[in-house]
Amino acid sequence: MLAIPVPFVVSLLLSLMAIILYVRSPDQAKTSCLFLAVCAITTAIVGLRWTVNWPLLQYTQPVLASLIPVIAWYCFTKSSRTTRFLTLRHILGPALVLLAVLSQTLWTPPLDALITSIYVVYGIALLRHASQNTLLINISLSRWEGVKKAEHLAGWMLLASAAIDSIVSLDFMFNHGSFSLLIVTIGHLFLLPVLSFAVVVIGVSTPSQEKHSGSSTSEVSEENSNQEMFAEQAQDIVNQLELLLDGKKIYLDPDLTLSKLSRKLIIPAKKISIAVNLIHKKNISKLVNEYRIKHAQRNLLSTDHTVTQVFMSSGFQTKSNFNREFSRISGCTPSEYRKQNNT
Repeated sequence: MLAIPVPFVVSLLLSLMAIILYVRSPDQAKTSCLFLAVCAITTAIVGLRWTVNWPLLQYTQPVLASLIPVIAWYCFTKSSRTTRFLTLRHILGPALVLLAVLSQTLWTPPLDALITSIYVVYGIALLRHASQNTLLINISLSRWEGVKKAEHLAGWMLLASAAIDSIVSLDFMFNHGSFSLLIVTIGHLFLLPVLSFAVVVIGVSTPSQEKHSGSSTSEVSEENSNQEMFAEQAQDIVNQLELLLDGKKIYLDPDLTLSKLSRKLIIPAKKISIAVNLIHKKNISKLVNEYRIKHAQRNLLSTDHTVTQVFMSSGFQTKSNFNREFSRISGCTPSEYRKQNNT
């Protein structure tokens, strides 16, 4: 049947994506590559289970499937945390699946329901995390909005995957699995690649960690940073931040993160964010992008550089983001701005 090779094709594409991503970004994309590898192996096993009846596949496929939402959650949440390990509660779901698989000879565990529940829980958790005002301290400031959208997408894909698992279970219950092959094929053709794309976004948006001496992000204590901040204290923090931005033009660094700003100012990241929101009524990403756009405006009027050259020298990582932010701040495109102000 034509549908049977589809999981293998998807598995090959995910494997190639993991290899390319690792070659291009070996430091910052390790977790994303691990996610892609798990998805590729799981998809390949799904394809094999339609052709051969190896007992090993029946044991490994449910466990690997339960790991996918956990790793996806870790990929996104590590961007807002300094800890780099999974807590025991996140191991609980896959551990229960493994226990259920190993005890199948003794009883009939509700494996499908358990795996579906894991996808639902992590799908909802990702959507909630993306909707909260979470500080993406390890993400390039110019990519905050894209990462938020990718996290929303990942959450919906996990929920869609849970829905497909439920449909497959109902198909086996009422139709003896007559449509299961088609349902699984469609699921793996669309859902896993889209979910993988969302995870890749977070991987490429995380700059390589600097090797530095002195206090690190984890050493800049966040203690008491949630306390109410007085206007005087907030203004002092913002003054220090603006002095750093104006004096050293650190905003021209395309890999600038809130983590880097925290280390340079020796101020907790959350306090910096709170101060900027209190004084400027906007998040740190928008503030830094305004500095970048002002730099781009000066270059557009004082040089004959192309728009591409200007965006590349202004701290932006993509031209689409540059154009969007330029239009938001200036009310026109870079070309229109140059034409209007040079006449």
